[in-house]
Amino acid sequence: PAAAPGAAVTAPQFPIMAGAGASGRDKRATAARLKTALGGESGAAAAGELRALLERVLAPAAGPGGGGEAAAEALEWCRCLLSGGEPWDSFVQAVRAYDPATLCGLVWTANFVAYRCRTCGISPCMSLCAECFHQGEHAGHDYNMFRSQAGGACDCGDSNVMREAGFCKRHRIKSNSNVPCVPKDLLMMSELVLPQFIFSLIQHLREGYNEPALDLPSEKDLHKILQVLEPHVSFLEDLTKMGGAMRSVLTQVLTSQQFYKDLSSGVGENACAKKSHEKYLIALKGSGLAFPEDKIACGMQEQGAGTSTLPVQGLAGATATSGQGDSSDEEDQDGSQGVGKRKRVKLSSTTKDQSIMDVLKHKCFLEELLFWTIKYEFPQKMVTFLLNMLPDQDYKIAFTKTFVQHYAFIMKTLKKSHESDTMSNRIVHISVQLFSNEELARQVTEECQLLDIMVTVLLYMMESCLIKSELQDEENSLHVVVNCGEALLKNNTYWPLVSDFINILSHQSVAKKFLEDHGLLVTWMNFVSFFQGMNLNKRELNEHVEFESQTYYAAFAAELEACAQPMWGLLSHCKVRETQEYTRNVVRYCLEALQDWFDAINFVDEPAPNQVTFHLPLHRYFAMFLSKAVKCQELDLDTILPDQEMLMKLMIHPLQIQASLSEIHSNMWVRNGLQIKGQAMTYVQSHFCNSMIDPDIYLLQVCASRLDPDYFISSVFERFKVVDLLTMASQHQNTVLDSEHERSMLEGALTFLVLLLSLRLHLGMTDDEILRAEMVAQLCMNDRTHKNPNPKSGIIPGSLSFESVLSAVADFKAPVFEPGGSMQQGMYTPKAEVWDKEFDPVMVILRTVYRRDVQSAMDRYTAFLKQSGKFPGNPWPPYKKRTPLHPSYKGLIKLLHCKTLHIVLFTLLYKILMDHQNLSEHVLCMVLYLIELGLENSPEQESDEEESAGGQDRCHDSWFPGSNLVSNMRHFINYVRVRVPETAPEVKREPPASTSSDGLASSQNSGTAQVFSLVAERRKKFQEIINRNTSEANQVVRPKTSMKWSAPGATPQLTTAILEVKESILSLLIKLHHKLSGKQNSYYPPWLDDVDVLIHPEIPRYSHGDGMTAVERILLKAAVQSRLNKRIIEEICRKVTPPVPPKKISSAEKKTLDKEERRQKARERQQKLLAEFASRQKSFMETAMDVESPDADIAMEVATSEQHVSEAIYDCVICGQSGPSTEERPTGLVVLLQASSVLGQCRNSTEPKKLPTTEEEQIYPWDTCAALHDVRLTTLQRYFKDSSCLQAVSIGWEGGVYVQTCGHTLHIDCHKSYMESLRNDQVLQGFSVDKGEFTCPLCRQFANSVLPCYPGNNVERSLWQSHSNKCMQDLVQEVEDLQEQLGTFPVSISSETNLSKEMESVMKDIKSTTQKKYTDYSKSPGSPDNDFLFMYSVARTNLELELVHRGGNLCTGGASTAGKRSCLNQLFHVLAMHMRLYSIDSAYNPWRKLTQPMQDKNSEQQPEVPVLYRDVSSLLLIQILTMPQPLHKEHFTCIIKVLFTLLYTQGLAALSVKCSAEDRTAWKESGDLKKNTSSGEKSWEVLLGHVISELSKGKIYEEEETEELRVVLVNPDSVECYLQQFCLPFLRITSLLQHHLFGGDLPSCQEDEEFTVLASCLGLLPSFQSAHQFTSASCLDWPVPAFDMVSQWCSELVSFADKHPDQVKALLIQEPKWDLPRLLQLPENYNTIFQYYHRKTCTVCTKVPKDPAVCLVCGTFVCLKGLCCKQQSYCECVLHSQNCGAGTGIFLLINASVIIIIRGHRFCLWGSVYLDAHGEEDRDLRRGKPLYICKERYKVLEQQWVSHTFDHINKRWGPHYNGL
Repeated sequence: PAAAPGAAVTAPQFPIMAGAGASGRDKRATAARLKTALGGESGAAAAGELRALLERVLAPAAGPGGGGEAAAEALEWCRCLLSGGEPWDSFVQAVRAYDPATLCGLVWTANFVAYRCRTCGISPCMSLCAECFHQGEHAGHDYNMFRSQAGGACDCGDSNVMREAGFCKRHRIKSNSNVPCVPKDLLMMSELVLPQFIFSLIQHLREGYNEPALDLPSEKDLHKILQVLEPHVSFLEDLTKMGGAMRSVLTQVLTSQQFYKDLSSGVGENACAKKSHEKYLIALKGSGLAFPEDKIACGMQEQGAGTSTLPVQGLAGATATSGQGDSSDEEDQDGSQGVGKRKRVKLSSTTKDQSIMDVLKHKCFLEELLFWTIKYEFPQKMVTFLLNMLPDQDYKIAFTKTFVQHYAFIMKTLKKSHESDTMSNRIVHISVQLFSNEELARQVTEECQLLDIMVTVLLYMMESCLIKSELQDEENSLHVVVNCGEALLKNNTYWPLVSDFINILSHQSVAKKFLEDHGLLVTWMNFVSFFQGMNLNKRELNEHVEFESQTYYAAFAAELEACAQPMWGLLSHCKVRETQEYTRNVVRYCLEALQDWFDAINFVDEPAPNQVTFHLPLHRYFAMFLSKAVKCQELDLDTILPDQEMLMKLMIHPLQIQASLSEIHSNMWVRNGLQIKGQAMTYVQSHFCNSMIDPDIYLLQVCASRLDPDYFISSVFERFKVVDLLTMASQHQNTVLDSEHERSMLEGALTFLVLLLSLRLHLGMTDDEILRAEMVAQLCMNDRTHKNPNPKSGIIPGSLSFESVLSAVADFKAPVFEPGGSMQQGMYTPKAEVWDKEFDPVMVILRTVYRRDVQSAMDRYTAFLKQSGKFPGNPWPPYKKRTPLHPSYKGLIKLLHCKTLHIVLFTLLYKILMDHQNLSEHVLCMVLYLIELGLENSPEQESDEEESAGGQDRCHDSWFPGSNLVSNMRHFINYVRVRVPETAPEVKREPPASTSSDGLASSQNSGTAQVFSLVAERRKKFQEIINRNTSEANQVVRPKTSMKWSAPGATPQLTTAILEVKESILSLLIKLHHKLSGKQNSYYPPWLDDVDVLIHPEIPRYSHGDGMTAVERILLKAAVQSRLNKRIIEEICRKVTPPVPPKKISSAEKKTLDKEERRQKARERQQKLLAEFASRQKSFMETAMDVESPDADIAMEVATSEQHVSEAIYDCVICGQSGPSTEERPTGLVVLLQASSVLGQCRNSTEPKKLPTTEEEQIYPWDTCAALHDVRLTTLQRYFKDSSCLQAVSIGWEGGVYVQTCGHTLHIDCHKSYMESLRNDQVLQGFSVDKGEFTCPLCRQFANSVLPCYPGNNVERSLWQSHSNKCMQDLVQEVEDLQEQLGTFPVSISSETNLSKEMESVMKDIKSTTQKKYTDYSKSPGSPDNDFLFMYSVARTNLELELVHRGGNLCTGGASTAGKRSCLNQLFHVLAMHMRLYSIDSAYNPWRKLTQPMQDKNSEQQPEVPVLYRDVSSLLLIQILTMPQPLHKEHFTCIIKVLFTLLYTQGLAALSVKCSAEDRTAWKESGDLKKNTSSGEKSWEVLLGHVISELSKGKIYEEEETEELRVVLVNPDSVECYLQQFCLPFLRITSLLQHHLFGGDLPSCQEDEEFTVLASCLGLLPSFQSAHQFTSASCLDWPVPAFDMVSQWCSELVSFADKHPDQVKALLIQEPKWDLPRLLQLPENYNTIFQYYHRKTCTVCTKVPKDPAVCLVCGTFVCLKGLCCKQQSYCECVLHSQNCGAGTGIFLLINASVIIIIRGHRFCLWGSVYLDAHGEEDRDLRRGKPLYICKERYKVLEQQWVSHTFDHINKRWGPHYNGL
């Protein structure tokens, strides 16, 4: 047993003790000796020695001063001591054996990829590391992958947070039982060493901390200390990873109060310890200033006891004198001056106990360690260590309590921090681990007052940024609100605390405690009231506001996060009847807070004009708890509602918001800038609406259902400022509204009433019905992707009902592709029956952020009706039946049956009928909607009778007898007295309110016509309500506040006129029907024909239609509800209606008519223009869109294809003139030159390569076409003459230049001026004019050069016709002669014409398109051979690529799309002109070697490349390009015939090498037999035999064949087949070339007859040959005897073989068969890629890159934007795109799942080829759902890569400045 370490402080130091610098062996020996001693008798002495040793080794002096070596030394000692002299690794193994851990507890930091499974999680914060996730069984669960924002820890094995079914295999076993007990001596040393080690760490921390002076804190110093301590903390972290046994030792050390007392109290003679203790006390004081008088006293007294309590002053300060520089103002780090700067409001004293805020007592290491962790702003390493310990249960509880104890201190530190974002993340990283666990949260709540602490801390935090509220009564307001401009709110600094609070409220036990604690509720309402009325907007009336504040977003975020989310959290626990009490509590304290608020802002009855705040969290708490009470808890609403007066106050501000929304949309707030629109949108936006507008409307519905309906309706119209408009007179003046705003405000008021009366979200709909309605509304506006049919909080995609409702209302449209290449996502679109039955315009209006969304929904609805044949015209919004009202809200119906509303409806119908100004179809629509609502919800008749008998309601009985709409509809009104201004309408002054501003009166039966005024009416009602509430009998008249009428005297005289009306609502409706239909007597009651209509009024024909249908529907409903109405309707219809006044076209309608006409005209003009364009440029559409069209002309528009025309005519798309291209004024084709390595990516396997997803799979580039060609050229250059090597092959497989055109032509001089104008045009283009880039002036396709058109007919048809009869020999001779005449080019080079200049410049462009390394292959740099090689290779590249675009063969024939883009003919002329500048020395002319037997020349030291090694296609291009142009067809055919003989011989030679020696002998003999037959030269057997015998002369066959080459060619057919395959690539290239040079169609054929068809097309095949006995040899046409020729060619090989026998074969065997270029094959599931690559390290810097990417062409792993891999200012992706694709790169960004394309100096985001199960992309993996490959998209990507059309199809390009 070890003595307490304290006993041995003064133990004598043993001489044996090695110094700190002892060697490793000494350390181990000392450690072993101490360990045995401690176990023996002299335990105490040994313990003392150990302690002294440690004190010396770990002394802080050795720390920062001594630098890293001392630290390393100290750690070395600790390791030795802990392991007692054993090797460290074996010690670690030993301890691990005793690990009883059942939890994973892996801690990760930000940006780590983790998983969350909602099926297995109990807490919503549950997360798993990738390993545990993949080891568990989560198939089919609702999981997603996410990138951690703040860090976290794996919960596998913790049954408090997740269900056990989801544990992985490792943590499933409850292994506590079978882990053996830890042997005492194993960890004995640890228990002694660790306390001192941890203490030394704390001392370091104390030493390093200097209280920041008044200037900025020295962050650098802190970082320095942390770097020095990094190894110490890492060491502790390693210890925690040793498993449970070591963790429990650590826990014991960290939480033991005894150790702490002994080591850290600063008593004892150790000066060092004393000093550090003092620094600790100073730091503690610095964290919150202590009271001046106690400072010294208590510090000194308690120091002896070692507990060091310091009452530290809190943020708000116990005394509110600012002189003390209290830390709440430390924004600028100088407390005393911060106060005066902004008018902050200080609350004088807080009810809460100060101790929460400012007393910190540290009793153990853990507590002080956390204190320093906070002080140092949560260093990542420390956080990780503290969290790594959490699997230890005792530690977890102790740590949680410590964390709570420091909560206030954390908040203070966070507020001062400069890096609050990082710090917030680290705080949440810790707190989410502690508070997600319900058991733990409950325990801490009970034992440490967690809730008190949190609420108080939040309150204090907000108190530091309060300002005086300017709402309502600016001068006398006592209310304070948060200032949204402060950093605290702007930067969301409060979120860690709020999110912790929300987290603990999600636990039922904690939430219940909160709801039961009245004190807490009061404090919380106090907190919420700080947000009530924040961010007040005042309407700017004069000039535009100069500075648009953007604080509104902070305000909305604050209300959502700090008020609404805790509210939803609490509401989720009030679901059952037993929780009624909680609701009562909340409602009670909420109302108290509201009452206080009304008093504080001095509110009486009228809101202040021209101001609005969108933030009323108290109202919303009240509303949502009411709704819950009725919906779930069966509470009687009236028992918790306040009195009428309070309800009147409550409705004012929410109503003000609704009116302001309307004002904002009417552009009355334009002078406040865009931000006010932003607020209006945010208020209804999907994330906010159910915490903002929904509670507001519900609260208004509650108020409306309890208040007097007449009062409510008139309040609405007054708030919307349209009272003056509601007069029967045709003219009126509005005191409060400009006339241009009247119409939209009236629409707003009516729409609001419709919303108020038809929404049932909180009035009786079930959750599923709500979800369905929301979803339908969203889908009707636009098709939606799965992730957002409805992103409202509380309804998460993935909840069970979500999927079932979605499938019930919507159909899935799989992602489709459009030809333009824009990609679609998988969308959901509403089912037909949804449009038919469920489309609800009211819900759509409520949920639209932009007005255009409503229009979009209506357009879609119209389209549906047209399509399904239900209604052809322009329909009106359909009327939808509502779910029944909950009985508690029945009072809402009274609004529909009150006289005020009926008078308004009557007036509006009359005005619409009489065509008064400012009324729209929308107004009529809403009026009819309200009438229909009234008919649907009519009260019983009897009640109607009593009501009309009631006394005091008869004030305007002169209008209507009762208040029931059904009976009032038929009531005739004969005369109305109106007041109209007698002066001219220009006078804008208005009457005071005392005279009614709006007289509507009727002389009914009595002669006295009363004047009815909405406003007066409302005042009267208000008075009544007040009087009913005030207990005094004498009626106190409240002072009128804020009368906004203009002063009397300025008003014009109003005279009274009497209008004859003689209408009822019914008659108005019938006349409206006539007016809408434009016909007399158009309405005929349907029941006269068919009585059933009255019995079954629900007729589908009425459910969709326009205004007439709506009127018919309403009249039918009115008739159904009362027999009297039915009779009256019939009567009205019987009277022949007087002619309707001739329809005056109102200005509004006129406008729309004009608009229509104008549109029509514009359309016609457009058609005309388009037709013109089309005729001028018929191939425009085809070329721009690449649409296949079989009969399309070839790319060049041959304006006239008659044969006798000698010259081609071109149209210039810039100047519009047509004409031939001349040498003086050449025309050119718009072309795009781009370097391409697509050809180089062909492989010879048909199996495409896969993207590697494990370490084993790697892609080796050496089987690609480019690599093999490269090797071949290098080999040739090693043995043969350089100049001849450079003509034996083609380059351009990598970095070849591809030329494509859109087919449009322009004059080259026009083009130059066009480029100039582009250069001066400073508009930001997506291309760089300096690099010669532009877009085709006609089709806007991207281009970068102009290819001059060669004068003369572009297709040599005449030469093509003449069939030659010359014999082969003559032709051969002619070809040779033509090649000899150099420089005889129709355009003489000597005279510099414009054409030749242009040709040179385009040649320069072509050269500069690709990088130098792709053009220089010769050994002597700059040699002309290089240019020669490059030029004919450009032709080769373009031919090969066109072949690839045609699918690799010519079976399809015809002109394909590839042919349309090709401009080979023009390109050939340019190349030929330049190739003719290089003479070929006639001695070396390959043509001679092919056609004449030569004598042996003296062998040079480096021979030429043997003919049999030369690439025949290259020879073809050389021959043709060095001939004078235009070429004759016969010469072309002659060249082909000669080259074919060579090709055939090469095939035979390669074959002979491939077969075995026995086969060779056999072939040789059979060949010899037939040698002398007549057709010997045309039989492959004879020729093969000859080749074999010739080659046998040398050492060619000597060495034994390598196995892989061997082909067994036993039967003749396989030989024939081999030879055809060998020759096909050449035939294809040749046929293409012929097609481009001479016109003529390419034949189409089956694959197996391709050879024959092409051969005959090229004129190789004698026509008499019958097909069945066809052999490839029959195409041979030898110019000289075959055997001589072959012998000569073989002899070259023989002589080469003598010198280098090893190379002969390898060079003979060329690989003719390449598969088409393909991108790498991707795995089905994205996770496969992600898991392998996102952790893969970068090859350059061996770190894991931040943005890893992988090249889809070659599989290379690169860092996007990674600075580590930068070379000469190029980042790795750009560099790779140049090396791999000659400037084109296709990269998959691993962390985002998207593909980016780099093309030269630009890049674009292409999109994703991985979609989730719903066909959507998941850019940046935000949702983390499983993604699967979309093969169609990948095909499109590959297609664009191969066809080089990235530039044309993708539109959004930007420059990358080499930074990718």
